[in-house]
Amino acid sequence: MNSPPTNLERGARDTIRQIDSFRLEGCVAESAMASVYRATDLRDGRQVAIKVPHRSAETDPALAERFRREEEIGAGLDHPNVMRTFPNPARSCLYMVMEWVPGALLRRILSERGKLSQEQAIRITVGILDALEYIHSRGIVHRDLKPENIMVDENDQVKLIDFGIASKHGAKRLTYSGISPAMGTPDYISPEQVRGKRGDQRSDLYALGVMLYEMLTGRTPFSGPTPLAVMNERLVGHPLPPRKADPSITPQLQEILYRALEREPKNRYPTAHEFKLDLTHLDRVGVAERPEISGWRPRNSRRFPTVAVYLLLALIPLLLFAAMMLLAHSPQAMGK
Repeated sequence: MNSPPTNLERGARDTIRQIDSFRLEGCVAESAMASVYRATDLRDGRQVAIKVPHRSAETDPALAERFRREEEIGAGLDHPNVMRTFPNPARSCLYMVMEWVPGALLRRILSERGKLSQEQAIRITVGILDALEYIHSRGIVHRDLKPENIMVDENDQVKLIDFGIASKHGAKRLTYSGISPAMGTPDYISPEQVRGKRGDQRSDLYALGVMLYEMLTGRTPFSGPTPLAVMNERLVGHPLPPRKADPSITPQLQEILYRALEREPKNRYPTAHEFKLDLTHLDRVGVAERPEISGWRPRNSRRFPTVAVYLLLALIPLLLFAAMMLLAHSPQAMGK
């Protein structure tokens, strides 16, 4: 199979080119592995999305195999909340043909609005949970849920996209040559993935909990100066209680967020179905007494006592020296 033409390399956003029977009409998204173009199939005039791997992905056997795995997974899925992948056996080079989905990425919506109403955030989350329930029932874990991988139309209908690092039960385990792409995105990665585990469907539910938190508050639960600091924070800290960020968030909705964001997978929602049941029946959600809410303090403030102890220890030699000097110049000492 031949490599795609040079004009399909990453960054060729405004150039209209053709690949086989598809006329490319502009780059609409890019990831570390591939670029996605809006395109027209000249055989029947339908709009499609064409995903073309970067040359680095084609020359790296692991990345190329992941691209093929994504195509294989996508071709076996048929759900209204999951982007469809179309078979294309006659292609002249490595690329993927997918359905064209109107709307905007959730990331763009959040960037423009900051945060969403509780009603809209719940509608979008329920749509994502429907998609997750479907793929999880087929042994697939997405592993890279984030606003960049969710398309939302004008009616808040969602499409789950990009199965580039998804895993499938029973399939050979694949790894990237680098660490970060294989693990996921720092803001949304689950604690068990931070610890180096592969993760399961509860890892997807954790990532969706992060996204729901972001939709409701306008910020992600954990932050830090570096990606490693962000990932470490979820192992040792607790997020700002959502109702402190926005008091209009109900106690029941806050409880749902905490259940989704539990550090230990065994304490999270076990399935997308149970997560959805709580979201669609808020009046039935019991609210637990949580020390991570009542005792929450910014981690910087919690460091103060430790810093104070070290300062006191440093001052002890100075205090002893000052005491010795006072004793040496006291009248009793001078009379001796």
